[in-house]
Amino acid sequence: MAGPHLPISGSAPEQGVSTHCPYCSLQCAMTLTPREHGAGPVLEVTGAPFPTNRGGLCEKGLSAAELLAHPDRLTTPLVRDARNEPFRAATWDEALQRIVDGLTVAQERYGPDAAGLFGGGGMTNEKAYQAGKFVRVALRSASIDYNGRFCMSSAAAAATRAFGVDRGMPFPLSDIARADTVLLVGSNPADVMPPAMRWFAAGRERGAQHLVVDPRYTATAAASDVHLQPVPGTDLALANGLLHLAVKHRLVDTAYIAERTSGWPALKRALRQYWPDRVERITGVPVRVMERAVRVLAESRATMILSGRGAEQHAKGSDTALAWINLALALGLPGRPYSGWATMTGQGNGQGGREHGQKADQLPGYRMLADPAARVHVAGVWGVDPDELPQPGVSAYEMLDRLGTDGGVRALMVMASNVAVSAPRAAHVRERLQSLDFLAVSDIFLSETAELADVVLPTTQWAEEDGTMTNLEGRVLRRRRAVDAPGGARSDLAVLADLAARLGRGELFDDAPRAVFEELRRASAGGKADYAGITWERIEAERGVFWPCPSEEHEGTPRLFQQGFPTPDGRARFHVVHHREASETPDAEFPYRLTTGRSRAHYQSGTQTRRTKALLDAEPEPAVEVHPDLAARLGLADGGDLLLRTRRGSARMRARLTSTIRPDTVFAPFHWAGDQTINDLTNPALDPASRMPEFKVCAVELTAVPTTPTGEDEDA
Repeated sequence: MAGPHLPISGSAPEQGVSTHCPYCSLQCAMTLTPREHGAGPVLEVTGAPFPTNRGGLCEKGLSAAELLAHPDRLTTPLVRDARNEPFRAATWDEALQRIVDGLTVAQERYGPDAAGLFGGGGMTNEKAYQAGKFVRVALRSASIDYNGRFCMSSAAAAATRAFGVDRGMPFPLSDIARADTVLLVGSNPADVMPPAMRWFAAGRERGAQHLVVDPRYTATAAASDVHLQPVPGTDLALANGLLHLAVKHRLVDTAYIAERTSGWPALKRALRQYWPDRVERITGVPVRVMERAVRVLAESRATMILSGRGAEQHAKGSDTALAWINLALALGLPGRPYSGWATMTGQGNGQGGREHGQKADQLPGYRMLADPAARVHVAGVWGVDPDELPQPGVSAYEMLDRLGTDGGVRALMVMASNVAVSAPRAAHVRERLQSLDFLAVSDIFLSETAELADVVLPTTQWAEEDGTMTNLEGRVLRRRRAVDAPGGARSDLAVLADLAARLGRGELFDDAPRAVFEELRRASAGGKADYAGITWERIEAERGVFWPCPSEEHEGTPRLFQQGFPTPDGRARFHVVHHREASETPDAEFPYRLTTGRSRAHYQSGTQTRRTKALLDAEPEPAVEVHPDLAARLGLADGGDLLLRTRRGSARMRARLTSTIRPDTVFAPFHWAGDQTINDLTNPALDPASRMPEFKVCAVELTAVPTTPTGEDEDA
């Protein structure tokens, strides 16, 4: 599969270079090949053979090279002489010194934790590792977290509690084709990771049955055998209800439960509260559909339960993930061939980005910052005293919510993240960013967050840098440099190393990706996410290596849990979890439910995809999905404007009428900015374990915007 011929911004090798897509966690392999074209040299994007995508690319991957030579590309540092003045070009020396001064002044006035960094789930393993080390060693601050907290944290917390380890998929993606039954919960890979659908299609060709749990009748649901359409925020009750039925019909695997798990008796007693009629009243899923689903799941030879953000981005998201893990364990799935529970990681390095120190409570190798032994090991690799390392800081939204306040961060660096659009209650977050004493942003474009900064740094991007990524399977991959970056752009690795030198700790930092990876290997050794045996040469030769891989002689671990679980007694753990209402439910003022998510043509905050012509042509503006029955009550026509208002803010979007959404719910994508910033509306209520905000459900008021016969607003 080949994409369009796209201009080259810098020099490129004569032969094609194999690398990986800059977008989602599939990390599809691609080849970038320079070609001569009438208008000058161009770069051809071609899907490459690889175990995950087998040469397939979606429209985002095919058009990704357009970003490299985009006219909006940042190529020189920008600074402001005052907050109310425009940006001007600056030298790298001036920009970096301003950052050092801003961080230092904040720490001198307010203490070490007043300087912080907010990272991104698309950064390479090396950058994520260096960011965590920089904050804790160069700044000696506890203030670091990243946007992956908004993506994977609930599933990660649940897997760690149940299995003792968090690797999104504990088996290769290709195992999906060998499963006889697959249940997807709040996941829509047909739209958000299309190349993965070849594995689902292969399973269906051999007779597999697929079930989908989603409030929307998505493209994935349309290809399934059974669609369960619950009220948003009731997935936990549904999981408990299905497990209640499995117990009632004696479909649980009692031998597996006895031999490989703990905590079953307490859970079995708790399930008595989830009799079928009650669960139908809570979820809206008919009992007959639940009965059919549980029998298909339990009577299959090989069954998978795959979870996504639809089930996890809730204030009870970690409990919801645990409920589905409970069902998987009761059916004896984890560790069985072509079976188990997994979560479909979203961001490009959503897996690796949460393993090596970007999270507020974490050290490399998935070690915990509060663990004395972990501190000693990592401090030894870093060449510092363990007592120098700070204690855990606060989570992503808590950090953003406290910016510019007493006890909060006063000087912030943001890397590879656009929190002005992607954070919940985004308008409030923008206010907090503006209240900072100092803000620096590193990005490839002038994002909505960068527009608020005092200093903006132009960074290299995916095809201009070397490094590693870890995809949704836990497979460590090589990102390879295919073209030169624009002359004024620098890697975040180099930026962090330079800043560390200016802060007096330069001897502890390197800016070469391979050298940083070698240090990461040592720092992760002995941890749950052990990369010690993974080398760049092995990655090249073996088309990726699965962690844990504790030595160069170890073959890597494509499949976890076959012999046991990495818990003290080797058993997986059931957890008693109970349904509770969403943090915000419909009432007289806000009578409907809003749920949010991704669309096929766009990605994350839209910083990249809203600048890509092919993707904008496919979806030039956002549309809110509204059921025709609800539209009739609102007096709303297809294509008409709809005003959405919650307790936090409002947004205005074009309506698309569709019977694929529940009549009590509307769906809107979150990729847009301005008066279409849907995260201005979302609820920042946090999961107590994962600190995940409740992106996926809130109460909303809907108002059709009347127009005159000329098509203009009546109040225009």
